[in-house]
Amino acid sequence: VQLQASGGGLVPPRGFLRLSCTTSGPSLENYAVGWFRQAPGKEREWVSCSSTGDGGKYYADSTKGRFTISRDKAKNTVYLQMADLEPEDTAVYFCVAEPWMVCTNSLIVANFNLWGQGTLVTVSS
Repeated sequence: VQLQASGGGLVPPRGFLRLSCTTSGPSLENYAVGWFRQAPGKEREWVSCSSTGDGGKYYADSTKGRFTISRDKAKNTVYLQMADLEPEDTAVYFCVAEPWMVCTNSLIVANFNLWGQGTLVTVSS
């Protein structure tokens, strides 16, 4: 399974952006799909996760209330809608997936074996 993340770019503070994660392979319905991010000089940080079959959705405290993860089954795509962006949200965002996994409210890099390439989000005026 090859994941493809897209949608990054330059956005002003308090702006919004939507990231997409898709694959030409099997249905993402059979996978928990999530997002991590890595800011310059910092460790990779979990952002959000949608459980297998579009079950429970979880968010890191730093993004709760501002970010929304959703699925489009017909397009085999998972989105991360980001609103009210802050300069601290600047990072490379990675799409991740793990088959038949239930997300929790605290995930780490080791929870996911499938990683897409990153897409850069820059929040700056």
